[in-house]
Parts: sequence; structure tokens; C-alpha cells
Amino acid sequence: MMLAALAGYVLLQLAIAYWASRRVAGDADYLVAGRRLGLFAVGISVFATWFGGETVIGSTATIANEGIAGARAEPIGYALCLILAALLVAGQLRARGYMTLADFFRDRFGPRAEIAAAFVSIPTSVVWAAAQLLALASILSVVAGLPIGLTLIGATGLVIVYTLLGGLLGDVITDMVQSVVVLAGLVVLLVLLIGRAGGIGEGLALIRPEQLVLVPEGESWIARLDAFAIPVLGSIVAQEMIARFLGARTARIAVRGGLIAGSAYLVVGFIPLIFGMVAPNLGFDPAQGDLFLPNMARQLLPDALFVVFVGSLFSAVLSTVDSALLAVAALSTENVYARFRPQANAQEKLLAARGLTVVAGLCAYVVATSGETIYGLVEIASSLGSAGLLVSLLIGLRTRFGGEVAALGALAAGLSTIWIADYALDLPGAFMLSIAMAGLGYAAAGLAFARPARA
Repeated sequence: MMLAALAGYVLLQLAIAYWASRRVAGDADYLVAGRRLGLFAVGISVFATWFGGETVIGSTATIANEGIAGARAEPIGYALCLILAALLVAGQLRARGYMTLADFFRDRFGPRAEIAAAFVSIPTSVVWAAAQLLALASILSVVAGLPIGLTLIGATGLVIVYTLLGGLLGDVITDMVQSVVVLAGLVVLLVLLIGRAGGIGEGLALIRPEQLVLVPEGESWIARLDAFAIPVLGSIVAQEMIARFLGARTARIAVRGGLIAGSAYLVVGFIPLIFGMVAPNLGFDPAQGDLFLPNMARQLLPDALFVVFVGSLFSAVLSTVDSALLAVAALSTENVYARFRPQANAQEKLLAARGLTVVAGLCAYVVATSGETIYGLVEIASSLGSAGLLVSLLIGLRTRFGGEVAALGALAAGLSTIWIADYALDLPGAFMLSIAMAGLGYAAAGLAFARPARA
């Protein structure tokens, strides 16, 4: 019965996506919803895109195992990220009418910087999509009682079909529905958890002192700084979020929608924090990892409510992974394919975008089988290559210093530093080091090849 109900929920999602597909006439409709999004749509959609599997499932499991130290990224870090993105980049990017972040690199720095920015951004979105696929597979595994490996294949196929149909418009529509249902489900689950504890006071009294340690023992100051910097700074340049800003009707709507999203994220994100702090002290096993929250919900909720909760959670994760695949399709189509096929019209680019969506989904599946956790993949996505993009974007938007070589220098320095410092040498503070090196790379190349900026 539960599996049939979830199947019905999925069919509803696909029906919405199909309805949206009838309004997709070209690449702009598919990738930025035809720039028709109002304030409510932007705010809810940005919130829903970030409030996915890593927040509800991944961060709950991390906090259950690590205590409040696991909450530095979720919800605090990513809420600040949304607010900073709204204030620093949303309005200016939307006012220029771009389709992707890499479009800015083309206009400000030149075509080589555009393609380099696209190739740096694409792997990040693939890893982000992989994290959400794991979250979907975890939900299906609990509901259907099937192995994660099998449900991961099913989740990948479903996500590809869903994304192919509706594009960003279908995603935004389902965002507005599922956000309300997810919030209601989380509140009901919170009430039942507190009820099992005997009340709010009793539930809070169960929290052990060691769970309230914000800084893990032995953590250096640079590692601590990195733990905050990765979520706060690393995702400001995420195409998934920027696409929502670019889909807004006006630049002002883009900014205000981002602020609404960040504020909502901070408030709602504290509910999974409470789950992770209280539930382990009520007999729920944190060793279950990413299955911790789905199994907790199954034990606490009546069957009917569990179906609604799982359906809404499934929809939330589906929205996020859909956004990641669209980000890959947008960058691949608008900034790579269109450079080699400048004569391509809107319909041809739409066909290319849909084909590249399939490729992105398959790549995300491969990454999802790597053995990483949901939370671990999200951290990789937030730090991988974002330093050079961030430095170039913030300097390029506000000054005329630095040209194409400066941007390329920042991208190369940031990417090489994170690979060497983090993945090869496992140094603490690798992300902050990559930002510093990206800044130095930009400044050195900008001074050595000083030219007037293009725009």
C-alpha cells in the first residue's frame, strides 16, 4: 500500500512536469522558466532547491553522529549563503539577462574564460546531483525494502524522465506544492518526537553535554574556518541557485526572493537539527547513517502520515536533483555547445539541453556509487572549483580590474589548490587556501596582463 501511494505521488509529479513541458518552446523556457518567476515563486523555489536531501536526511544523520558541530553547514552555513548570494550577485546577474553564470564570464572576461568557467562548474553540479540521488535511493529503500544499489538505479531513471519533461518551470511549480507539504510533515514529526520524549523540556533535557560541543576536540582554527567557509562561500556561484535568480521577472524580485529563501531556510532548517540532537537519546540508532531519518519517521508516524511525509520528502529531493541536472544542461548547452554551433536556434538548443540532461543524470549515477555519504558529496560539491569562480565573479562585478587572463589564472589556481591541498595532501583549511590562491592568481595575472575590462 505504501509503495503504491508513493508511486501515485510520483505520477502526480510527472503529470505536473508534463503539463509544464507543453509550455516549453525553447531553451530559455526549459532552463530559466522563460524569465516569468514572481517573488513568491523565486523565494520558494530557491528555498526548496537548497532544502533537499542533504538538509533533511543528510544533515540529520550527521548531527545525530556529531552533535551540534554537524550543524555548521546545515542550516546555518547554507542559509547565510543564500542571503549573501541575494545581496551580492542576484540582482546584477539578472539585470544583465544572462542564462548561466558562465555568460557573465563571457561578457566580462572573454570566450575562453566562459568555457573554462563552464567546465569548472559542471562537475560541481554532477556531484550535487549524485548527493540527491543517494537521498532519493535512501527513501525508496526504506519504503520498498530494497537494497540501495537497486533503488539508486530506479531513482536515476525517474529523475532523468522528470527533468526532461518539465525543465525549470515544472520544477518551480512542484517546489511551491512540496514546500508546504514538507514543512507540515516536519512539524508533525517534530511534535510526535517531542511527545515520545514527554514534552519539550524533557526532550531538551535528553541532549547530552557532548552533543553541544560546537568545535570537535583537536580541530584547528583553520579547519574550523574551513567548516564554515565551505557552505557560506562555496555555493554562492552554484548554477542551481543562480538559475532561479535569472528566471525572475526583474532584478529586484531576484534579490528579495533570495532573502526570503535564506530566512526561511534558517528557520525551517532547525527542525532537522532537533531531530539529530534528540532522537538518538530516544533509542533511534544514528549508526543507520542516511537511513536514520526515514526509519525514524516510519516508526513515529502512522502509515497514512508516513506516506504523505515520504511523498513530500521525495518531492523535495526530486526538485533539488532536477535543478542540478538542469544546471549541467544549461552550462553545457549555452556555454559549450552554442560556442561550437553559434547558428543554433532556440529549438535546436532545447534538444541539445535535453540530451545533455540524460548524460548528466548518468554521470551523477556513477558518482553516487562512489561510496560517499550524502553529506560528504555535498561538501565536495560546495568546495570543488568554486574558489576561482567566486573570486572572479565578485571582483569582476564590482571593478574593472583584470581581464581574461586574470579570470583564467583565478580558476586554475583555485582548482589546482583544492585538488592538491584537499584530495592529495589532506591539509586542513584547504578551501580557504584555494580562495587565497585564486585571489593571488587573479591579482598576479591582472597586473601582469593589465588591459581595460570588456564590460
